[in-house]
Amino acid sequence: MKAKTMIGSMLAVAAVTAGGLWQAAVKSQTPKKIPITMKPPMPFEDITFESGGGQVQGWFIPAKSDVPEPWPLVIIAHGWGSNRSRVLRYARPIWEAGYALLMYDVRSHGASDPVRAASAYLFRDDLLAALTYVSGRPEINPEAVGVLGHSLGGLGTILALTEGIPVAAVITDSMPSQFQVIVSSELRRRRLPLFPLAQVIPRIWFWRLGESLKTYQQNDPVMQLNERRKGMQLPLLMVHSKGDNFIPPSELEYFMSKADPPVEHLWVNSEGHSCSEEDPAFWDTVIPFLKSHVRSVPHQTVQNHIEAMQDSKTDVS
Repeated sequence: MKAKTMIGSMLAVAAVTAGGLWQAAVKSQTPKKIPITMKPPMPFEDITFESGGGQVQGWFIPAKSDVPEPWPLVIIAHGWGSNRSRVLRYARPIWEAGYALLMYDVRSHGASDPVRAASAYLFRDDLLAALTYVSGRPEINPEAVGVLGHSLGGLGTILALTEGIPVAAVITDSMPSQFQVIVSSELRRRRLPLFPLAQVIPRIWFWRLGESLKTYQQNDPVMQLNERRKGMQLPLLMVHSKGDNFIPPSELEYFMSKADPPVEHLWVNSEGHSCSEEDPAFWDTVIPFLKSHVRSVPHQTVQNHIEAMQDSKTDVS
């Protein structure tokens, strides 16, 4: 009788423990939905596009009135537990430099539709959907589209690059490179113990995604990007703050140690995970980088091309 009681008690403890681990995994895989608290200070259009069967809410910000069409455009992708209003800190300097902007809430963030289980794949897929949306806007030059991704928005962009997305340049800011850093950072943010959760919870995450944790770990995004970059000319600028207390600066060091060919990078001196732009060196580097690589076709060139096509038709007739 005592043995049966002991076994029953052990099973009860195991069930409670398993239930607690499951709840912790679900909680850590569900980003807190932060409401949109600010709107762009420049004229904008509310937009909606579809991704993965859900609706993504965003803003399209036309270029300044003195910028001729077709406009160059920069997509700004936010990170985990954030939304488009929280990355408005990037918007004005880029807009002032002559770019249209697209900003959106990744699903399960801001005003976009929720998903059952969020992951870095979500950031990849919603960026791909954003690029599809952009391709349907005639005022945008599809050959002059850049992406600025913060934190997991940057990793989602790198994952999208391995799919061969057609962009002119990419900037990442404070991006995690290693899966174990993503796990430990999220557990710390939620004040959950690393042991044993860092070993158990990722397996629950991927089970809920219907994906393989082992496959993800074997497919290092840096190595995948190296393979993709062999066949393409892709300007890539990676920024990280030396004072980032959430995603450590060693993440950029890791990426740089594995990247082949090397990537352009910038260290900034600002305290925190979401404030790289406070260092003047950020804009002194980012704006020239964009102007060098994300350039639209001058209006006169477009007009000359149209006139040349009309002349050739006239000659044939």
